[in-house]
Amino acid sequence: MKKPLLVLLVPLLLISGCFQIIAVRTVGGLMDLGFEAFNEEGDLQLAHEALASNLKLLEALVKADPENPKLLLLASQGYSAYALAFAEDDSLERARLIYDRARNYGLRVLNQNPKLKAALDADFETFRLVLHSLSKEDVPAVFWTAFGWGSYINITRTDVGALADLPKVLAMMEFVTQTDSAYYFGGGYLFLGAIEGSTPAVLGGKPAKAKEYFERALAMNGGKFLMTYVYYAKTYAVQIQDQELFESMLTKVDEASTEVLPEARLPNAVAKRKARLLRDRIGEFF
Repeated sequence: MKKPLLVLLVPLLLISGCFQIIAVRTVGGLMDLGFEAFNEEGDLQLAHEALASNLKLLEALVKADPENPKLLLLASQGYSAYALAFAEDDSLERARLIYDRARNYGLRVLNQNPKLKAALDADFETFRLVLHSLSKEDVPAVFWTAFGWGSYINITRTDVGALADLPKVLAMMEFVTQTDSAYYFGGGYLFLGAIEGSTPAVLGGKPAKAKEYFERALAMNGGKFLMTYVYYAKTYAVQIQDQELFESMLTKVDEASTEVLPEARLPNAVAKRKARLLRDRIGEFF
């Protein structure tokens, strides 16, 4: 008796689908290694071209395996890195949209935890309690989601709706600093310092707290993650109108080698470019 064609095709389709998922996840693992190599690249033009093409490949992989947390996290990290390194200094509006994309990829990872998904829409205290029930393995997803989300908010300060989410973003970064303070070269402290430092005191900003966060970040990375000095100057030094501190921070960046932290050559190369741009605008700040 002949079997219907559909019955014969279903196993083949299932096998084909399984092979596709295996292939996607294999490539995803290579992409993970690729992002490590990307962070070690000191040539900004080469990094720019490589990241742009890899992000589109990553989007294709996510479409093929939409619930893969590793791919979603890489997309969140990649788009945040692209916005910071290659969009912010040219177009804040473009950077804002890219940060929003980074945030959304990160939220897709966090939403895989049912309790956290519900808490994201709940009141702040409920969110904070659920957040602190997470573990160290959740730190990367929390960090990169908060980074993209917070950077989006920082650019969109005139949007009251966006600003309303800031307490949750700050709580996420506080979770990172309390759970794995050294993650991404003390990035949690750097982020918190930048937010406090860029918020005027009359609007609730705490310059002294910003300084404390930056100093903790420097303690975590030994002063080798140069972006710390850039945001120390750009936010805290400008807010308290300390031009001498501003210039000294940028000088530290200028005089450092990108080789001071080989695993962060690219962020350090970006920091050097940002330091030069800030120095060119010193008349606007003081």
